[in-house]
Amino acid sequence: MFGNKKNNSGLTFVAQGTKLSGESHFSGEALIGGELYGKISSAGKITIEVDGYVDGELNCEELKVSGNFKGKLKCNKLNITSTGTVEGEIACESMEIFEGGQFIGMRVREDIALLKTVSLNKDCHVEPKPDIQGELQAN
Repeated sequence: MFGNKKNNSGLTFVAQGTKLSGESHFSGEALIGGELYGKISSAGKITIEVDGYVDGELNCEELKVSGNFKGKLKCNKLNITSTGTVEGEIACESMEIFEGGQFIGMRVREDIALLKTVSLNKDCHVEPKPDIQGELQAN
């Protein structure tokens, strides 16, 4: 009535000491102070606080890590603060790491190569590699 209504989904907070596992979807922003395990998705921004820990597959618009993330990530923007650690396979358009922040893993700009396992169909044939046999000799 008084203007355009914005989609205000609110903020989801996972408090320190809380452990959740399984498949989770956040329609808005999420602030993670506890532990999350599994497949996670968000239409908005996810922030992992200093004591927060996320382990699994994460798909979101933006991720800010001050705690720990381990797993597979697809997002548009990744921000690793000075206390943050990200470990795993990452597909993102932009990535920012502050002094002290850690990134351990692989990053690709296109998600084509990310999170894909090699799948063979009936038209594809892979020849096995011959066994390598030999002896090591010390001088």
